[in-house]
Amino acid sequence: MKKLLSATAISAIATAAAAQDAGPVKIGILLGYTGPIESIVPGMTASAEMAISQINEAGGILGGRMLEAVRADSTCIDSAAATAAAERMVTSDGVAAIMGADCSGVTGAVLANVAVPNGIAMISPSATSPGLSSADDNDLFFRTSPSDARQGEVLAQILADQDIDTVAVTYTNNDYGKGLSDAFIQSFEAQGGTVTLNAPHEDGKADYSAEIGALDSAGGDVLVVLGYGDQGGKGIIRSALDAGSFDRFMLADGMYMQSLLDDVGAAMDGSFGAVPWSEGEGTSAFQTLADEAQIDAESTYTRESYDAMALLAMAMQAAGSTDANEYKSKVMEVANAPGEPILPGELGKAMQILADGGDVDYVGATNVELIGAGEAAGNYREYVVKDGEYETVTFR
Repeated sequence: MKKLLSATAISAIATAAAAQDAGPVKIGILLGYTGPIESIVPGMTASAEMAISQINEAGGILGGRMLEAVRADSTCIDSAAATAAAERMVTSDGVAAIMGADCSGVTGAVLANVAVPNGIAMISPSATSPGLSSADDNDLFFRTSPSDARQGEVLAQILADQDIDTVAVTYTNNDYGKGLSDAFIQSFEAQGGTVTLNAPHEDGKADYSAEIGALDSAGGDVLVVLGYGDQGGKGIIRSALDAGSFDRFMLADGMYMQSLLDDVGAAMDGSFGAVPWSEGEGTSAFQTLADEAQIDAESTYTRESYDAMALLAMAMQAAGSTDANEYKSKVMEVANAPGEPILPGELGKAMQILADGGDVDYVGATNVELIGAGEAAGNYREYVVKDGEYETVTFR
C-alpha cells in the first residue's frame, strides 16, 4: 500500500505540474493605484495590459500559454503596504514576474523583501533613484526609465542653456526626491550654479506657506520642484503663486501630469522641465496603438510600462521558461542588439522569432537600450508651459 500511495502521489504531482505548465503565466502589475501618482497609473496599467493583449492575440508564449495580469496597489509611498501586496502576488497569485513597482522607495523595499528572497524578476517603468543602480538584486531588477543621475544632468544643462545660475530647490521627502535632489545639485554646482536653499517638503499637507516662506527668503531666479504633481509639488506651486514668491518653476519628471495643469493652468506659463521621453519610429507606432486603445500616450510612463511588460514576456520566451533564474539573463539580450528590430505592435512577431531560435532587438516605445545593471540609457523631452499646456522644446 505504501508503494501504491507513493506512485499515486508522484502521478498527482506530475499531473499538477503539467497543468501548471499549460496554464496562464501570471505577471504582477504593482503600481500606486492610491497615493501621489494615482492620476497617471491608469495609463501605465492600460499600456502594460495592451502589451499582454497583443501577445495573447498572437498566441501567447511558450507554445500557447496566455499571459494574465494581476494588479496590486503599491501606494507609491508605503513600503510596508507595497511589500505585503507583492508577497500576496507571489504566494497567493503565483506571479512569475512583476511589472513595477513605481516609486523608488517602495520599489527598493519590494526588491529586497520579496523579489530577491523569492527569485522573482522585476522591471520598473518609473523607479528612478540612483541608489537602485547598486542595489543587491541578484540580477533580478531592471528598469525602462533612466536613473535620476541622468535626469540631474539634464535639468542642470537646461538651466545652463537659459543662463540661469541661481535657484532654490524643494524635493519630496523620500528616496526619489532626495536622490534626484542630490544628483541635480551635484551637476548644477559643477557647472558653476548656486543653490540658495535645498529644502524637503512632505506630501499630503494642506498648507505649504512655511516652506515657501523659507524658499522665498533664500531667493533664486527659479524654484526647482522635485516632487509629485498630484501631491506636495502642486501644493508648493500653489503656495508660491498665492504668496507671489516665485512665478517660474523648473519641474522634474514626477511633476509632469495633466492634472497639475488642469488645476493650476496658465499661471504656470513660462515654467519648464524635463520628462523621460523618446522620438522615432517606435514612439510613433506606440502613439498609434495607444490612440486606437484610447490610452493617453502623452501621460507619464505609459511607454515605459508597455516596454517593461514586453521585455518580461520576451525574456521568458527566449529562455523557454517562466523561472526568473533562467530568464533573467535574457532581459538584456532581447532589449539590445544584435537581432531583428521589434516595434510596438510587433510582439507576436518577436515571440515567433524567439521560438524559432532567432534574436530580437527590442526598440519598443522608448528606443529601449539597457545599460549597466539593466537600466535605460535615457532620453528626455524638454518642455515649456505655454498657454496652460506642455509644449516640446527639444529632446535630449
